[in-house]
Amino acid sequence: MKENYSVIPGAESFYIKGNEVGILISHGFVGTPQSVRFIGESLGKYGYTVLAPRLPGHGTHYLDLELCTHKEWFATIEEGYKLLAQQCDYVFVVGQSMGGTLTLNLAGKYPEINGIATINAALTLPAFDDLKNQQQPRYIPEGAPDIKAKEVEEITYSQTPLKAIHQLQALMEQTPKILGNIKVPILCIKSAVDHVVPPENTDFIYRKVSTKVKEKVTLKNSYHVASLDHDKKEIVRALHRFIQNQVRKPLEVMSI
Repeated sequence: MKENYSVIPGAESFYIKGNEVGILISHGFVGTPQSVRFIGESLGKYGYTVLAPRLPGHGTHYLDLELCTHKEWFATIEEGYKLLAQQCDYVFVVGQSMGGTLTLNLAGKYPEINGIATINAALTLPAFDDLKNQQQPRYIPEGAPDIKAKEVEEITYSQTPLKAIHQLQALMEQTPKILGNIKVPILCIKSAVDHVVPPENTDFIYRKVSTKVKEKVTLKNSYHVASLDHDKKEIVRALHRFIQNQVRKPLEVMSI
C-alpha cells in the first residue's frame, strides 16, 4: 500500500548487522518498532543480526492504518524473514501482541524457521468483541498503552480505525486453525496481568502447537506491552537462552 503520511520520528524500522544468527522482531497492533527497540538493540549486543520492520499503516497516521489489510502486515513480516534467510544461517522470529499472531502464521508457512517466540500473542481482544460486524463508529479512541512502568512512552495513535480492528479480528480468528501445524521450537512469554490480551491466549498457544520443543515464561511485573515494561531485560535473557539452546552455541555472558 502507499502511505500518505510521513513516519513519526522514532517509529522507523531498524536493522542491526551482526553474526549468522538472524532475529526478526514484529511489533504489535497500532504499535511501532519503537516498542521493541530495547529488545532488538539488546539482542544486537549479543552479536545477533536483528531486523524490526514497521508494519504498513503503523507509525504514520491512523488514516494510513485504515487502508491496510492483515495480508499486507503478514507480507511485511514474510519479506523480512526472507531477507534474513538470505543473510543468516539461522533465523528466529519474535512477535509481540499482534506481532506474535503474525509470527505464528509465519511459522505455519515456513517450517524451516529455527524457532519463534511470542510475547502476549493475541488470539482474542475482549474489548473489541462488540465491534465485530459493526460499521460505526469509524474510529475508536485509544487509551493509554497497557504498561505498568511509569513514565514510559509508546509511539501509538490517539484513535484506531474500525476497519483496521476488523482486519486484526480476521487475523486472530484464522490463527488457532494453524497452531497444530507449527512444529518449530517455540518460547511463549506472557504477562501474569494483561489488561488487553487475556494471558490464557498464551496458554492456549502453548497447548495447541505441535512442536515438542516449547517453553513458557511468565512475567510477574509487566502488563501487555511487556517489551517496554519492568521485565524487558528478563525477556531479552529468556530469548537469548532460547536461541542459544537451538543453535547449540556457547552461552555468552552479558550484563544488561
